[in-house]
Amino acid sequence: MRAAARIAVVLGAVGSIALLLYVARTNRHVLITVLFTIWVLAPFVALALADRMSAASWSPESRATLHALTLITTVGSLATYGYRAVSPPRSTGAFVFVIVPPVSVVLLLIALGVAALISRRLSRKESI
Repeated sequence: MRAAARIAVVLGAVGSIALLLYVARTNRHVLITVLFTIWVLAPFVALALADRMSAASWSPESRATLHALTLITTVGSLATYGYRAVSPPRSTGAFVFVIVPPVSVVLLLIALGVAALISRRLSRKESI
């Protein structure tokens, strides 16, 4: 599952940026586009860094949770950004690109916290 998560994080990052650039093709403000690019990449960078850190000391449950969340984040981000790219916005079109990254990071932190608690409890039960 780790290999699939690594591929997914790259595809998610590249696909998300491609969709962002497609949606922003008429935007003449280069700085705004650069800032949005960084913002949209942030969850994928966080997932890649977490994957790198997880190899050393994380429990198998936490690593499995991270890999599953990587796949979910990639599919969810690409689906949301893809929907925005093909449908005209009802209001500000940038809202999707503003809200998805922090929601992804918050869900990642919550799920990893829960996985860490569960793995601690399991390790305590095994030591008894």
